[in-house]
Amino acid sequence: MTTPNTSDIIEAYLRKLLEDAAEIEIKRVDLANQFDVVPSQINYVIKTRFTASKGFDVESKRGGGGYIKIVKYHYSARHEFLTDLYQKIPISIPARVAHDIIQLLFDEKVLTEREGNLLLLVITDDAVSAGARSQMMKNLIQRLDREE
Repeated sequence: MTTPNTSDIIEAYLRKLLEDAAEIEIKRVDLANQFDVVPSQINYVIKTRFTASKGFDVESKRGGGGYIKIVKYHYSARHEFLTDLYQKIPISIPARVAHDIIQLLFDEKVLTEREGNLLLLVITDDAVSAGARSQMMKNLIQRLDREE
């Protein structure tokens, strides 16, 4: 059995906090002390695991009273979710971000597991460019929004 690394533990802790609240505010230094890591490790976890393509909004304030606010998107309607996601997709995206978007669509029950797996096959770096991948994801979201 694999032991989770520190980043996984910090991510799990933050996700658990987000289960109980719509948004959380944490002090980077306090969290670093709690997990006995340097603050840059907290930055790494936030930057890589709490992204817009994974359904999060992050606000960071640096300095003496600095904090990080993490908000998990919650939508009352599918259309609202898909519209917001569409607007967050940049002109060009790497395969990893497209993968995150597909995972989010699955998590939000917009895609089935089979549909998600098929999409993962066609968004690889070998299959399309980053610009084409972005347009494909936008087209997909528009189509899904019309199917409701």
